[in-house]
Amino acid sequence: MHSVVLSPGSPLLCDSLSVFVYHDLDGGALVREQPIFTTRAHVFQIDPSTKKNWVPASKQAVTVSYFYDVTRNSYRIISVDGAKVIINSTITPNMTFTKTSQKFGQWADSRANTVFGLGFSSEQQLTKFAEKFQEVKEAARLARDKSQEKTETSSNHSQASSVNGTDDEKASHVGPADTHLKSENDKLKIALTQSAANVKKWEVELQTLRESNARLTAALQESAASVEQWKRQLSLCREENDRLRNKIDELEEQCSEINREKERNTQLKQRIEQLESKVREKETELNDLRKQSEIIPQLMSECEYVSEKLEAAERDNQNLEGKVRSLKTDIEESKYRQRHLKVELKSFLEVLDAKIDGLHDFRRGLSKLGADS
Repeated sequence: MHSVVLSPGSPLLCDSLSVFVYHDLDGGALVREQPIFTTRAHVFQIDPSTKKNWVPASKQAVTVSYFYDVTRNSYRIISVDGAKVIINSTITPNMTFTKTSQKFGQWADSRANTVFGLGFSSEQQLTKFAEKFQEVKEAARLARDKSQEKTETSSNHSQASSVNGTDDEKASHVGPADTHLKSENDKLKIALTQSAANVKKWEVELQTLRESNARLTAALQESAASVEQWKRQLSLCREENDRLRNKIDELEEQCSEINREKERNTQLKQRIEQLESKVREKETELNDLRKQSEIIPQLMSECEYVSEKLEAAERDNQNLEGKVRSLKTDIEESKYRQRHLKVELKSFLEVLDAKIDGLHDFRRGLSKLGADS
């Protein structure tokens, strides 16, 4: 019986894939372990302290392969980063590969007392790896069932041989046969003891797997609860963000309206200043017209005086016909000057009336503009 060790430090190349070789203690190669499926992924391990967070086992994507051991009829997942073996997990029927996202999957290894996680570059790679895991798991289950059937058959055969040997011993009492049967019986007892020990070992492993599965289930539930909480928080943040954006749009619209109102007020102020300047000009003109209108009574008095003189002259003309001829020229000149003054007075009054009417219209327009503002 050979003692076998694994030497991953010296892989051989076979079709661009690593081939792991078993050696006995004397250094002789016994069997090769061939890869049956290979992919690349980022490798993670669960944090042993928290059992929640993932710890990167590789700095970049590395080769991850399924290996089949022909001698032991077992399957393993192996990944090597340089000279360091980061995954060496024997697949058992009790293992389960779980997809936790579109590009990430994990499984628990009770023998290594850890949980391995793989991050793939695409969902297709993850699906292929999960399908191969299921195939290998089913093959491991069939191999275990066949091994158990062989063990049970061998045990039953040994027990029957032992009983028959005892009967033959009682019947024939043959010495060499008795020795041979005892030896066979001892071997069977040792095999049964080893089988019982293996059964206990498998029970311990099964219990460990159950505990690991329970921890994984609790971790997945906590992770799912955290994801739901994060989704709710993200939804609330998005709603708050949308509300703030709407508020910002409303404030920007209000600021634009305020700016437009300011521009309109500025234009109105400029218009009012222009109108006030025109009003001051019109008031100046009105004052000038008022000053000119103050001369009108004097002119009227002069007209009355001239009329009186004319009447006196006419009376004197009746009385003093002789003076008429001498004063005729003076009278004609006086009449001409009177007519000329009347014409100028009439024009001046017409201009004054037009100015006054225009000023009244302007004041009414200014009052209406002030009321509209």
